[in-house]
Amino acid sequence: MTSTTTDHLAAARALDATDPLAAFRTRFAGIDDGSSDIVAYLDGNSLGRPTRASLDRIGRFLVEGWGGRLIRGWDEEWMELPFTIGDALGANVLGAAPGQTFVGDSTTVTLYKLARAAADARPGRSEIVLDTDNFPTDRYVLDGIARERGLTLRWIEADTSAGVTPEQVEAVVGPQTALVVLSHVAYRSGYLADVPAITRIAHASGALVLWDLCHSAGSVPVDLDAWGVDLAAGCTYKYLNGGPGSPAFGYVRAGLQNTLAQPIQGWMGADDVFAMGPEYRPAAGIRRFISGTPPIVGMLAMQDTIAMIAECGMPAVRAKSVALTEFAITVAEDLLSPFGLTLASPRESERRGGHVTLNHPAMRQVTAALWQRDVIPDYRDPNGLRLGLSPLSTSFEETYRGVAAVRDALDELP
Repeated sequence: MTSTTTDHLAAARALDATDPLAAFRTRFAGIDDGSSDIVAYLDGNSLGRPTRASLDRIGRFLVEGWGGRLIRGWDEEWMELPFTIGDALGANVLGAAPGQTFVGDSTTVTLYKLARAAADARPGRSEIVLDTDNFPTDRYVLDGIARERGLTLRWIEADTSAGVTPEQVEAVVGPQTALVVLSHVAYRSGYLADVPAITRIAHASGALVLWDLCHSAGSVPVDLDAWGVDLAAGCTYKYLNGGPGSPAFGYVRAGLQNTLAQPIQGWMGADDVFAMGPEYRPAAGIRRFISGTPPIVGMLAMQDTIAMIAECGMPAVRAKSVALTEFAITVAEDLLSPFGLTLASPRESERRGGHVTLNHPAMRQVTAALWQRDVIPDYRDPNGLRLGLSPLSTSFEETYRGVAAVRDALDELP
């Protein structure tokens, strides 16, 4: 072990010893309980770990909720769960007052419903603004809406190691812009967009704005009401630990709710769910944005992480996230620079979300090798190894061991 390695390991342990969120790590399954061989889990921005409380919650639900209450559960709790969880998420994670957030459907379906409703709410305008490096789902959904509605996509060319700036948005929006759709945190680079500034620019042109919060919710503070955001959507299986395929959330600003017509009209979004009437009449408020039967089992686990965030607060979560990413960059630049590694994320913490991307031509091969060693980052083209550091469940020592394993894998390349 080199002196540099020793110094980094000692620094990691010192940071863990003074970490005010360290105790939360013990609340996650598979950590220090002998049930997992994972050396370093650095992919929390793709799939978060399960919480121990959620293991208990799901088990109780199967026996007591579903098994004990049966159909009565709908009247007693389940019918309102998309909104009770939505309000908790809004209050503790999104900066949203009650009655503006719902949980249900996949991210793709939620994005479609909100984007299509927003585009239709600006008749006579012909363009949707988006960027070339937005997540594929966003781009594919908007391409389909543009073809459905006879609209034009106006593209912003985005740097894959950075993100979209207010200046770029200001250069393309105008009287034909119906909707702007961007990500708060870029999925590839981790670039943190200036939501308030970009939202103001879009509004000045008369457009609506839809923000994708998939890589920020639960990692980066969000203040949707204060920022004047119109619409937002995001997934719950990353930093919110909802589990594989857990349903997405949607946010609709209160002043827009009764003027937008969401395109997937289902019985759960009707004004009287059990009237079973011949015509669809949308419910007032946020309920009109849900469609079919809520996926109750998929909503269970996220509640425990939302409760943890309520306990510690998003400022503390963000402080830990910044410290983790700063530490990861420091160690990576020291241990990996001899291999020609480049940082593909913003160096300034105020412009960076909760993950760090490291570029090297061999990163696809390195990622595959690391998975075989129970070190789990993920890979994104071009040549990017992505470290997703979850503030509540990731330690500094785990981060160090993951980066050190990258060095070892690079050193073993032929």
